[in-house]
Amino acid sequence: MSARCALLIAGLLFAGAATAGDADHVAASRGWIRVMPGALPAGGYVVLENRGDHAASLSSASSPAYAEVMLHKSSTDTGMGRMEHVDALPIPAHGKAALSPGGYHLMLMKANAPVKVGDKVRVTLHFTDGSTLDTEFEAKPANTVDGGDMGGMEHRH
Repeated sequence: MSARCALLIAGLLFAGAATAGDADHVAASRGWIRVMPGALPAGGYVVLENRGDHAASLSSASSPAYAEVMLHKSSTDTGMGRMEHVDALPIPAHGKAALSPGGYHLMLMKANAPVKVGDKVRVTLHFTDGSTLDTEFEAKPANTVDGGDMGGMEHRH
């Protein structure tokens, strides 16, 4: 293989890796976790704003504080509440999507150490294009209905 061909391949690999880095087109704000008693899973909520020209999709999340994080959606069907695992949450170009109680949310399971009200928990959001976004979620009590305004806290990377 010629040196020119090797450089071309290396450049293409580098360009591909660059697109799978930080999700600089998505901003996260108002991240919070509903801490439940005992070993019950916590719920994670956040507002995502896509500032890009193309739609984005949240596909999963991870956190060093929890062994497992799953993307779920709650719904009510004929008066019965249900929750199901979903593969992705679409975020329209120049639009917003919210993970909120009663809708899309993160299920944070098997805390590695007890998470207490007031703790800050790092959660990495993973998007279908391979990009990621590290954001901070504030632990709130189990009876919290709405995370409220967290002082305009915003995380962009």
